[in-house]
Amino acid sequence: MSPSTSPRCFTEREVARHCTKDSCWVLLGTRVYDVTAFLRMHPGGEALLLRRSGKDVSQEMEGPPHRHSENARRWMEQYYIGELDTNSRTDEAQTLRERRKETEETEGQKTDSKVEEEEENSPYNLCSPVDLDKDLVDWRKPLAWQVGHLGEKYDAWVHQPVDRPIRLFGNPLLEAGTKTSWYWVPVVWMPLVLYLSWYCYTTLAKGNSRIDVTSDFSITIHKYSFPLLFLLGWFLWSFIEYCIHRFVFHMKPPAHNYYLITLHFLLHGQHHKSPFDGARLVFPPGLASLVVGCFYGVLHSTFPEMIGLCLFVGGLCGYVVYDMIHYYLHYGSPKRGSYMYSLKAYHVKHHFEHQRSGFGITTTFWDHPFHTVIPDEEF
Repeated sequence: MSPSTSPRCFTEREVARHCTKDSCWVLLGTRVYDVTAFLRMHPGGEALLLRRSGKDVSQEMEGPPHRHSENARRWMEQYYIGELDTNSRTDEAQTLRERRKETEETEGQKTDSKVEEEEENSPYNLCSPVDLDKDLVDWRKPLAWQVGHLGEKYDAWVHQPVDRPIRLFGNPLLEAGTKTSWYWVPVVWMPLVLYLSWYCYTTLAKGNSRIDVTSDFSITIHKYSFPLLFLLGWFLWSFIEYCIHRFVFHMKPPAHNYYLITLHFLLHGQHHKSPFDGARLVFPPGLASLVVGCFYGVLHSTFPEMIGLCLFVGGLCGYVVYDMIHYYLHYGSPKRGSYMYSLKAYHVKHHFEHQRSGFGITTTFWDHPFHTVIPDEEF
C-alpha cells in the first residue's frame, strides 16, 4: 500500500472472518495485517498464529516469553493492509469467529467460496511491497552490481529482511544459474553418495585396504569400520558447515571495498535480505561442486585413499542433509516441542535478531565451544 493511498478501514466482524489457513488476519492495536503468506514461515508454527487470528497480538509482540525484534516488527509491516474501525461491534465479531471455527472443524470447508475467491484476488491480502522510491537500491533492476555502492550502509541494509524475491543479474541464463529448486540437491548428490558408499564397503570387504604404520607393520581396515568412518566424515562436515557459515558467509566486508561487498551479497547477503526466497535456499549444484571438490581434495591428500574416501562420502551425505534441513527450517512446520521445532526457532532468531551468532544449521553443537549460542527463549 503506497503512502499516497488512504488505508482501508475494516470492521471487527471483517477481521474476525479471516481465521483460516487460506486467509489469516491479525491486529496490532488498530492496525490490520494479513499474515496468510507468513503462516508456514513463522517459527512458532501455523497453529500459533491461527489461534490468534482476528485478535490483537500486541501483547505477544512485546512478550513475555519472547519480545519480537525490530526486524520482526519491520517484517510485519509488509503485511499491513489497513485500519480497524473502532466503532465496530466486538461481540458480534467474537460470535462470528467461534461459528467459523466450529464450521471448519466439522466440515473442513470454506463457508463462502465466492467471497473467498474475491478476497484471493484482492490486493488487500497481499504483502505490501518494498518502497521502490525510498529504498537504498532500485529493486526494479538487478541488485548484484548495486549493493557494492552502499558502502557503510550495506551491513545494516542487508540485515533488514524483506519478503520479496531478489533478482541478482539481468542476463536470464546467469540469473537462472543462481536459482535451484530444493529437490535438485538430493537428485544430483544422493546417487553419488549411494554409489561411493557401496564402493567403499565392497572395497574394504576384500580385505586389501591397509594403513602402513611402519615399514614392517600395517593395519587392515575392516569393512565394519565403514559406518564409523562415514559418521566421522559427517561430523567433520558439521564443523566445516559452521566455519563456512560463520567466517565466510558472515564476514563483514570493508565498507570501502565494492568487490567484497558484492561477493558477500552473492554468497549469503541476498539470503539474509530475502530469507524466504524459495529458489535461493539451497546451493546450486555448480557452486556446491566447488566446495565438494575442495573437501575431497583435502581428505584425499591428508588421509590414506580409502579412509579419505569413506570420510568424504559421509561428509557429502552431511552436506545433502544440511541443505534439506536448511530448506525445511524456512518452509517447514515442525511439531511443537520437537528437535526441528527448536532448530527452526533458533535459525529464525539468527535471521531476525542475532546475525552475529547462531551459525549452526543442522545442529547447534559447534556454537557452544565457540561461544556463539543464541540465548534460549520460548516462542
